[in-house]
Amino acid sequence: MSASETSRYVRLRVDLVLEVQDVEQLIGGALDRIAADEFMPDEERTHAESAVGEDEAEALAYLVDPFDLVAEVPGVELAQASWSSEQIDYDPDADDWELAHDEEDGDEESDEGADEQEEDLARHQ
Repeated sequence: MSASETSRYVRLRVDLVLEVQDVEQLIGGALDRIAADEFMPDEERTHAESAVGEDEAEALAYLVDPFDLVAEVPGVELAQASWSSEQIDYDPDADDWELAHDEEDGDEESDEGADEQEEDLARHQ
């Protein structure tokens, strides 16, 4: 198959586990990001502020932006992004803990209870 016959799109999957060491700082940063978003409608802003105040995973989802992760990568443009965050029980010494998991079995949906957020890329362009 020639290069012109192959897809120019690449799916990049990143799986991170972060330890929240300062909840107030995390929530404050998320609230600052929400307040600075001039394109967010007031109703959505009110909902977002409430959500980040109640859930650290939701606050993190407002601070981590896939666009920011690839904005400086030469030769690529972000076509679509979605991401989720959820609180987990983490024990790196547990036998059943795996950082990377195989999603080739067709299960690409988020786990039940995960807070999923899709970003409107038009506001970044």
